[in-house]
Amino acid sequence: MKTALRRIGRHAAALAGIIALGLVAGCGTGGSTASPTTEPSTSSAGETSASSEPISVVASINQWGSLAKQIGGDYVDVTSILASSNVEAHDFEAQGSDIAKLSKAQVVVANGAGYDAWATKSVTKQTALVTAAGNVGAADGDNPHLWFSKDARNAVAQDLADTFSKLRPDHRDYFDEQLSKWQTQEKALETAMGDFSTAHKGATYAATESVAYYLLADLGMKDVTPKGFAQAAANGSEPAPSDLTEMQKVLESQEASLLVNNPQESSDATNMITGVAHKSDVAVVDVTEQMPEDYATLTDWITALVKTFDETMDQVEQTKGTQDTPPDPGPRSSATASESPSSSSAQ
Repeated sequence: MKTALRRIGRHAAALAGIIALGLVAGCGTGGSTASPTTEPSTSSAGETSASSEPISVVASINQWGSLAKQIGGDYVDVTSILASSNVEAHDFEAQGSDIAKLSKAQVVVANGAGYDAWATKSVTKQTALVTAAGNVGAADGDNPHLWFSKDARNAVAQDLADTFSKLRPDHRDYFDEQLSKWQTQEKALETAMGDFSTAHKGATYAATESVAYYLLADLGMKDVTPKGFAQAAANGSEPAPSDLTEMQKVLESQEASLLVNNPQESSDATNMITGVAHKSDVAVVDVTEQMPEDYATLTDWITALVKTFDETMDQVEQTKGTQDTPPDPGPRSSATASESPSSSSAQ
């Protein structure tokens, strides 16, 4: 499950030049497969009208859709297909209306790594495709929850700015400014992550499903989920009885500082495991896959999650400190103190 993300160059050769009637069409970059970079030029008035219209962007999931809006601002019109935490993304099947939106988009933003293959099937050569997996070198079978990775967020944000600038070169400065604003917010988030790592060294966790793996790795937390249990969750299958037993031991012994639960992947096994955690006084933190509707941006959501993990670990460490402190024996008589001076001074 643990897959090291590797950075890839954003500027790689994409499409071969197409020559028709002496006109040359454009090419793409980075994790995107780009469309021609200029609008049809039937007339100068037509060019002005086309370039003033917002870029039509369709994202497979609202995590990346919100980032596209942050970078594109006033010059993009973003639609996210999956925009509710009530929908199970792994089992989602696109409807005809979803396919129509994707096929008509100027830019499609997808996650990749096998998470949303339905989103890229209808992408045409006239559509610029930006994928998180393509930007960080993730492949099918890797942990696909890439929006929780700071490397993936930074790479996709840059790719989006580049893609929008190609489609609307007159607004390049605007997109660069939007990117800069986003990077300032992202830097503040990553600073908070660094503060967490410093404040909670040695923090551990177990997970009912690896939805937050990249986030918790960025926070410096150690995953102590039994391998068999984690593999079963990744495969979408029920864990074997021996795997459940191992997970119970991790929680009952409090080897895990907390349990991360994905409520969108609820099952008899996860319900049993969260129950064991509660009985064992192990804190449970729920993390959904889709961004909850009460958050406007991906940055806001992840910042809130970091705060939740920080406050939870503060409580865990406070409780542990109280349990580890020996009870106060109360005031001792002077006679006892004089009889045992070494013991008195030690206290």
